[in-house]
Amino acid sequence: MGSKARDFSRLYMAPGVFRVPVEFEGPGGGGPGPDNFDLLGPLVDWVEKGIAPESIIASHIKDGKTDRTRPLCPYPKVARYTGSGSIDDTANFTCVEP
Repeated sequence: MGSKARDFSRLYMAPGVFRVPVEFEGPGGGGPGPDNFDLLGPLVDWVEKGIAPESIIASHIKDGKTDRTRPLCPYPKVARYTGSGSIDDTANFTCVEP
């Protein structure tokens, strides 16, 4: 399918996450990476409104508080730190080709 596959499928890697929950949202499977994210909402927007997600925001929760957020990027893109601001804030990352 080549580049046409991007019209109907995307793969979002979640670095540092041990497993993704079956229900696609809510608490993840643990690990040092951001493991809390909603995949269903962006999928519904894509199917019903034609808005494909360019990234999905994931968070890591420790002791009941969010201590880190990161964008999950569509493969093969990866989240790259912009070089300024907190490394724990998704706003300071962009999805780029490796």
